[in-house]
Amino acid sequence: MYIGLIAATMYCITALLMGMRLFHQKGPSFAVLWGFAAIALSAHLILLSQSILLEPGQNMSISNVASLVAWLISISMTVGSLAFRNIFLLPVVFGFSTLIILFSLFIPDTHIMHIELKPALISHITLALFAYGCLTIAFLYALQLAYINYRLKHKQASLIDSPLPPLMVVESILFKILLTGTLLLTLSLITGFMFLDNMFVQEQAHKTVFSIIAWVIFCVVLVGHRKWGWRGRPVISATIVGTVFLTIAYFGSRFVKEVLIN
Repeated sequence: MYIGLIAATMYCITALLMGMRLFHQKGPSFAVLWGFAAIALSAHLILLSQSILLEPGQNMSISNVASLVAWLISISMTVGSLAFRNIFLLPVVFGFSTLIILFSLFIPDTHIMHIELKPALISHITLALFAYGCLTIAFLYALQLAYINYRLKHKQASLIDSPLPPLMVVESILFKILLTGTLLLTLSLITGFMFLDNMFVQEQAHKTVFSIIAWVIFCVVLVGHRKWGWRGRPVISATIVGTVFLTIAYFGSRFVKEVLIN
């Protein structure tokens, strides 16, 4: 409980400090920001190890899986921000991680698995988690791209002195992340069909169907961009819709069963 509260508090403080930095260039230094972020990420990782790695198996409840995905997104975005000096999305990411941690602390749940007894299943689960994390990051970049497009279209204040990165840079990153996430999702689906007994049994059917729909959407976007130069609103909308379908696939029925019903 305490380590979780520390992680949530550090995430919240970091998000607030980064928000201050966005609106005031003389705000907290980057060294202070990364220091708080490192504490938050470390505490979150300790919380995950304590929550998931239990003696009878692995507690892969919906709250723990969501927390794991939040950590993957947070550390990926932090590393990316160090490279590009773009912290615009980090307050949103860290705020999301704060809410997920509080959710896992105050609405605990248990779903014990024995992944170590099925080594082949580890590859499927790992690919699925990284695919979802990667495509969620693409979703965030799509939102950022939509905001930049909005400001340019409505001729608001100049973006020269804005903390926002150039539109073409964001668009380039979006397509690279989208391609990586789609490849990971493809491998996740392939390993699922290879290592799971039946991907269309009642417990798995909705996940498989919605995942395939999301995969088709992402593939269409990538092919359309490469062959016909799709950009802008259609790409943004399709990325958002695809991520929504993937979220329903990963968390839909489990949320109903583990949270609403139980």
